[in-house]
Amino acid sequence: MTRIQETFATLKQQNKKALIPYIMAGDPAPSVTVELMHRLVAHGADVIEIGLPFSDPMADGQTIALAGERALAGGTSTRQAIDMVGEFRKTNTTTPVLLMGYLNPIEIIGYGEFLKLCQANGVDGLLMVDLPPNEVANNETGDFAKALAEHDINQIFLLAPTTEPTRRKAVLEHGSGFIYYVSVKGVTGSNALDTDDVGKQVGAIKVDTDLPVCVGFGIRDGESAKAVAKFADGVIVGSELVKNFAGVAADDQAAIDQARANLLAKMDELRAAIDSI
Repeated sequence: MTRIQETFATLKQQNKKALIPYIMAGDPAPSVTVELMHRLVAHGADVIEIGLPFSDPMADGQTIALAGERALAGGTSTRQAIDMVGEFRKTNTTTPVLLMGYLNPIEIIGYGEFLKLCQANGVDGLLMVDLPPNEVANNETGDFAKALAEHDINQIFLLAPTTEPTRRKAVLEHGSGFIYYVSVKGVTGSNALDTDDVGKQVGAIKVDTDLPVCVGFGIRDGESAKAVAKFADGVIVGSELVKNFAGVAADDQAAIDQARANLLAKMDELRAAIDSI
């Protein structure tokens, strides 16, 4: 079993739901990320999702897109982001880490080299937004997907309210670890969260798969996290955490400390809300 699978199996035994925070690697400075990862675990994270900085993030709203710009401006590359996971692994060998990003940087590095980097640094899962699930059975991306499975790295796919039946079938066939359900018709940070509809959609997905189903996009506070956790196996929160670093200069330690404190306070709110079910 992968660390992701082990974590969800343990949570199921404990009748608990996963809290999965998203942060951008290198935001607002490269020196912040690893320590923040440890702090996230201390404040209730079951899985950590790390964004790989990219200049054209099609699935991300303004908050996370600007976080990627800050990270790139600070010099954080895809390789450096993966190295941050390796640094985290020196003292934490149990918390799963998922990378979320786009294919262009992987194409530049090369699929084989990227896989080696992920293996060497303890990456547990990949969510490549622009890798269609129907491509994992052919061409170079198919070989890459097979290699991921052979090295206990889960490949996570997105399902959305607008996902066509053929793509939905491919996601459920080729995905592993968990299913990432996008709760809104929009980008990260969107506001229009209809928890009743999300509940129906998640229920329908669970009929067709034994994989855990986690919900992200549009979750902003304890109330919305609790509402979603009643029917999902995990709650993913990104923009609401990342926004704390907006406008924070990389060399302003006092501002970084305050932003981190605010972020961790939000984690405490989310964790308490999810655990109150």
